[in-house]
Amino acid sequence: MGQLPDFDNTELAFAYKGDLALMRDYSIFKMMSFNTLVNTGIFIADKLVKSGIVFPVELGIRPTVYSLFCGGTSLARSEKKIAQLYRYGIDSILDYGVEGKESEEDFEKTATAIRQAIHFAADHPGVRIVCSKFTSLIPFHILEKLHNGSALTDEEQQWLDTCQQRIEDIAALAAQKGIILFIDAEESWIQRPLDELTLELMRKYNREKPVIYNTIQLYLRDRLDNFRSFVRQAQEEGFIYAAKLVRGAYMEKEEAYAGKHGLPNPVQHSKADTDRAYDEAVAFAIENLEKVAVCVATHNEASSMRAVQLAMQKHIPANHPHLNFAQLLGMSDHISFNLAKAGYNVSKYMPYGPVREVIPYLIRRAQENSSVSGQMGRELQLHTREMKRRNLIPDL
Repeated sequence: MGQLPDFDNTELAFAYKGDLALMRDYSIFKMMSFNTLVNTGIFIADKLVKSGIVFPVELGIRPTVYSLFCGGTSLARSEKKIAQLYRYGIDSILDYGVEGKESEEDFEKTATAIRQAIHFAADHPGVRIVCSKFTSLIPFHILEKLHNGSALTDEEQQWLDTCQQRIEDIAALAAQKGIILFIDAEESWIQRPLDELTLELMRKYNREKPVIYNTIQLYLRDRLDNFRSFVRQAQEEGFIYAAKLVRGAYMEKEEAYAGKHGLPNPVQHSKADTDRAYDEAVAFAIENLEKVAVCVATHNEASSMRAVQLAMQKHIPANHPHLNFAQLLGMSDHISFNLAKAGYNVSKYMPYGPVREVIPYLIRRAQENSSVSGQMGRELQLHTREMKRRNLIPDL
């Protein structure tokens, strides 16, 4: 069994950062505490990128948020951070950070990048998970039609068949190489066909150990029941249901879509409802851990601690292969490093790719860190505490 981690231990959380790196990251989080500055910068950066003026945005982002939240411009250039995390018992989740593509050429390019990541992971002990976003492999409008039960044209069906074969090839390669494949969640109005496709891959590859993981967003009201239903179905059919549990990332889009189409808002009524659903999903997974594999993917300290406590109550070993934790690179090190020190399986999401291609990802990170009452406030507080502990700033 493991032991209770101490999420207040900043010495352990930031041991991997030298003084210069700590001061740089402290400065970045301090800058992001200025809400108006961040929102203005995001607005300008977004307009410039959409206008094709990328170089000045790259120039500002590369030494700041890119260096904090991304591994590198390529797999090879991410090796240093991968090795650094691995020295502290933390694995890396490779996430090719290109988004919003719709052409056949782009889909093939993304599939090639994912296959390369799987081969890379097989040769690096610090990597055992590769992330895949199916909307970077299947056209969004086709997924939307499938979700709604609309008929595809012959051309769309042929395109879908090609895309599905790519995904099958990727899944087969991951299973062959012993690498876990995480499938990201998407918007609720395209999620059903992705659930079905992911479930079909699990039937094939999750017979003896978890290879394919779906992502369950608990800020959607129906997903806790969906998760339980998926698990029961997997138990009846004799395979392991594997899930990465997250609170969710598309709240504003979900509300806007529901309003535009006259649909009920699928989002939980309150954050408390989301928290409750999340913790119930984690508890359900841990209670059924022999038949379920779970990744507790959260920056929430209380949820992480509840998962640890429940596992300890059930005498589940900290390093049980079906129990995993994950956080984003550059965030919640106090959770990641203290969990790893306590013996738990911990990974960091490590986006990589050309700076201009991961700008949408970085804009989201800046947005979610720009509220003093949110994650940024906690990150800045922790970095400030460690800066004071090292006597890098006065403890007033």
